[in-house]
Amino acid sequence: MNYYSTQSTTKEGILTIGGIDVATLKQQYGTPLYIMDEAHIREQCNWFKTGFTHNRVSTEVIYASKAFLTLAMSRLVHEEGLSLDVVSGGELYTAIKAGYPAQNIYFHGNNKSLTELQEALEVNVGTIIIDNPHEFNTLKSLLTANQSVNIMLRLNPGIEAHTHEYIATTKNDSKFGLSIFDETTMDLIQAIASTPQLHFKGFHSHIGSQIFEESSFTAHAEAILKYVKAVKDTLGITVEAINLGGGFGVRYTADDQPIDNQAFLHRMLEVISATSDTLGITLPHVMIEPGRAIVANAGITLYEVGTTKQVYSQKRYVFVDGSMADHLRTSLYQANYHGVLANRMHEEASHDYTVTGKACESGDIIIRNVKLPHPKTHDLLAVFSTGAYHYSMASNYNRLTRPPVIFVKDGTSRLVVRGETYADLIRYDVDDAQ
Repeated sequence: MNYYSTQSTTKEGILTIGGIDVATLKQQYGTPLYIMDEAHIREQCNWFKTGFTHNRVSTEVIYASKAFLTLAMSRLVHEEGLSLDVVSGGELYTAIKAGYPAQNIYFHGNNKSLTELQEALEVNVGTIIIDNPHEFNTLKSLLTANQSVNIMLRLNPGIEAHTHEYIATTKNDSKFGLSIFDETTMDLIQAIASTPQLHFKGFHSHIGSQIFEESSFTAHAEAILKYVKAVKDTLGITVEAINLGGGFGVRYTADDQPIDNQAFLHRMLEVISATSDTLGITLPHVMIEPGRAIVANAGITLYEVGTTKQVYSQKRYVFVDGSMADHLRTSLYQANYHGVLANRMHEEASHDYTVTGKACESGDIIIRNVKLPHPKTHDLLAVFSTGAYHYSMASNYNRLTRPPVIFVKDGTSRLVVRGETYADLIRYDVDDAQ
């Protein structure tokens, strides 16, 4: 199964990525190791930027940084001409430190702190997405008479997306945004539009992640456009822009059947154009926020095998030197992954194994079931499609150190996040003995 445009196998049966074999990367950087195919990331950025276009619709691609954000990634996104969304003060700080232009940043979040809003205003963030009336009032109180900021309001259109419940974001009981079915939402829109320092641009909404059904996306777009029409008719306010979020599914295993985004995004823009005409509204500026779709398949996590075990039930385990601390999504979302013995690619996969790590948890599962040749100590095991939400969600559970992150491209590698040391683990501990 080939997930990468630059993935190949050497004549010795060793997996390569970005023109470098993983045995060489193991020797240089150790394991566990997050490997990111920089060329693949840039290709995905460029594809979305050039593919999400229409002759009638103004469009914008915003990278959803929660999927994967470092100084290097912030600079890459800027170089590729994408806007950037952040959801915390830490993500904002990272982007600004990387030199990313604040005017192209969209600040999301359902419970931004007073400090985070102040920080956003201090750096002149381009757009703040308001989640609720309290946030509106807090932001309004912070603005001086000569300050202004672009504002979008997060809406919940109630569209059901067939995905894991933890990443479905527009159910009627979702914590995000305000319902389009709640009459008081109109009151907040009126209040925002009536505040001189706040430039009301339009609406943001996002129906969930890892979605494979076109119908969910088109129903979402149509629902938001109908609400744009209702706002125009009720309040006399013309909505300039709509941000439809992300959620574009990617392939983790052979069972996943992602949408053909190139064809689908054009069809979605056609629907938006036609629906706007039917409703008699001005075509809004349309934004999307791919994150996973840009970086997921660009990532491999490389592990070293410790040993194997066949338990009384006959289940076979292979133990690697990582854990749920660097690969949380299997435990958190019951996500499925594919992996290979990266130094024995030419050998036939003969038995089913569960790949597990060294965390002191029964739920420490990296791959629930994968067919492999019989693993041996010091073999290299590569897990595919770990570019999104792996480094971002990594932790120090069990006082494990977080792995380094490298970018590979055209036969070269570069360290973008150094691996943690034991000294890093106690950096913030207060030692009363000293």
